[in-house]
Amino acid sequence: MRRRNRKQQKNGAPKWMVTYSDMVTLVLVFFILLFSMSQIDLVKFESISKSFQSRAILDFLPSSVPSENITNDDAFGGLGDGDEGVDDAAGGEDDSEDEEELDVDKLIDHLEEWEKKADALAKLMENIDSFLDSEELGDVISAKRTEEGVILVLQDSILFDSAEAQILDTGRPFLDEVGNLLKGMNNHVRVEGHTDNRPISTYRYPSNWELSGARAGSVVRYFIEEHDLDEERFLIGGYGDTRPVVENKTPEDWSKNRRVEIVILDADHEQTSKKPED
Repeated sequence: MRRRNRKQQKNGAPKWMVTYSDMVTLVLVFFILLFSMSQIDLVKFESISKSFQSRAILDFLPSSVPSENITNDDAFGGLGDGDEGVDDAAGGEDDSEDEEELDVDKLIDHLEEWEKKADALAKLMENIDSFLDSEELGDVISAKRTEEGVILVLQDSILFDSAEAQILDTGRPFLDEVGNLLKGMNNHVRVEGHTDNRPISTYRYPSNWELSGARAGSVVRYFIEEHDLDEERFLIGGYGDTRPVVENKTPEDWSKNRRVEIVILDADHEQTSKKPED
């Protein structure tokens, strides 16, 4: 009888493990690169940029074209004004190097400016949070940070009666605290009125657009008249029910959407609040 050839058992891991381990390694390296690129060190970035600008590293690389020890007379003897062409080429290289240095300098300046503005905005948010805590206003006024700046949110129930834009006496102390806060800074301010989606139709306010705009105007007028704030710092916006914070399903949702937002603008967005020059 013929003996069956037994398959030899191979030692070690199966072949698919090699491919799998390579994939895991690549993924690990990929995430390490992402993490390293997400944290920019301006000093290192500047030094690396300057090293790329330097042409000294090219002096250490051998030329792929063999040198034939050609003398200047042999190379340029019959060209007449050939030196001028060389000078022009060298001048062109200098110009391109200057442009590269300019671009890198602009990028570094932009990064530094962005970092300063981010720090200033974080400091503003910190000051406002501290102010709200010290005055025990956290339950009435909330603050949040956005790309535009810092937004103070006041629910309309403390400022106005239903379907009205006249400031209540009970709401004046809260606006006084905000007015004192605005006195301590020079930022431009946009005051926005927001309503729920229930329709309104009165002689004074035919729709929620008029009501929200009137409420924002009342708040700005109070800051100007009662706290002597510069009127050129302010913008007014009436958004009606177009920007709800939650869906208008319950009375509680309606209450959250009826609000006045006081946006303390960051320096980047202050240009929109300045009046056009004559």
